[in-house]
Amino acid sequence: MPPIADPRAFLESLFHTAVAAADPDKVLAGCLPGKPKGRTVVIGAGKGAAQMARAFERLWDGPLSGVVVTRYGYAVPCERIEILEAAHPVPDENGLAASAKLMAAVAGLTGDDLVVALICGGGSALLPAPAGDLTLTDEIAVSKALLSSGAPIDAMNAVRKQVSRIKGGRLAALAHPARVVSLVVSDIPGDNLALVASGPTIPDTSTAADALRIIDRYRLDLPEAVISHIRDGQDRPPSPTDPRFAGNEVTLVASAAVSLEAAARAVRAAGIEAVILSDAIEGEAVEIGRMHAALAAEIARRDRPFRKPVVLLSGGETTVTIRGNGKGGRNGEFLLSFARGIAGLNGVSALAADTDGIDGSEDNAGAFVDATTIERLLSRQIDAADRLANNDSWSAFQALGDLFVPGPTGTNVNDFRAILIQ
Repeated sequence: MPPIADPRAFLESLFHTAVAAADPDKVLAGCLPGKPKGRTVVIGAGKGAAQMARAFERLWDGPLSGVVVTRYGYAVPCERIEILEAAHPVPDENGLAASAKLMAAVAGLTGDDLVVALICGGGSALLPAPAGDLTLTDEIAVSKALLSSGAPIDAMNAVRKQVSRIKGGRLAALAHPARVVSLVVSDIPGDNLALVASGPTIPDTSTAADALRIIDRYRLDLPEAVISHIRDGQDRPPSPTDPRFAGNEVTLVASAAVSLEAAARAVRAAGIEAVILSDAIEGEAVEIGRMHAALAAEIARRDRPFRKPVVLLSGGETTVTIRGNGKGGRNGEFLLSFARGIAGLNGVSALAADTDGIDGSEDNAGAFVDATTIERLLSRQIDAADRLANNDSWSAFQALGDLFVPGPTGTNVNDFRAILIQ
């Protein structure tokens, strides 16, 4: 077949195909619970929670009320569900107020009532509710330490659950005896739904001892009050065997695996082979970028382990251990590292982006790279290695005009990576 004339447009189309596969308007229709005798109360949190709420309103033909919280700038209008906005990735006072509203919304319900929880990635930061004598300042310190640590998302959320009054199933426990149905868009590698948004309505088996081991392993610099709270075992999250959860339901409505399969079908429809490497890749973004580059180079040079033309697809959530003071996110770090490994290899191009539309600290979801990226950076006296050392991928891609800025997408199934080798 003739080569793809515009690799960038092709890769962008794959991103939008992957996002569309997780569109709340499409995925919620087949997941609606039965109607209760009593009230229907909708709660939710995450970067796509407002879009989920709007879709649920359109699909539900009975009475309902509720409240959900999303990131600043991600709200969409709803008629019966109140939409709140708060800070992400570091919590703020509006998040604290939103947590209080969600907890109040499920208080005083009966066994005839139904709570529908719309949960997606980003909810951990949007639902601060410090436990015991801890303060919002303490929870902010926990968040900042975790974000700069390089810890994977499951480890981060295991710690967050130990310092919260709303995470780790506590919100569902507050709703008892009402039945709670959780509809979850997963951004967690492996799709452990109890970890999405730190599981406000879904308990898990992580313990205070687990959290302390994570704090030690990643050398987290936390306030002494936080360490003491966890060590003393105060306010432990409820167990999955707690009878308050007996009648509840949990449904996965969208995930990276489903989105990658949709992108793969689009690639094959264009006459190119597609290979899904994994939907659950984790690790330091720089190292994962180097690994993907080595695989792409092997294919470009030797037609192994896959013959070109081919598109390599992968998902999951890489991490960045912050050592510098630059701008960007994990997809930018991945790409700048990848670009170094495929420099000069004609026919190789890639897009990596966060499916929620934001990668890290700026307004881009990710960026594009190809065989000329490093050469073009050098022509502007920009050294990729220096930018990586300073965690400053954003300024490198901004200088080239290669940032990918789709805006908020209304969903979040974690990172999307597509590498075209012609």
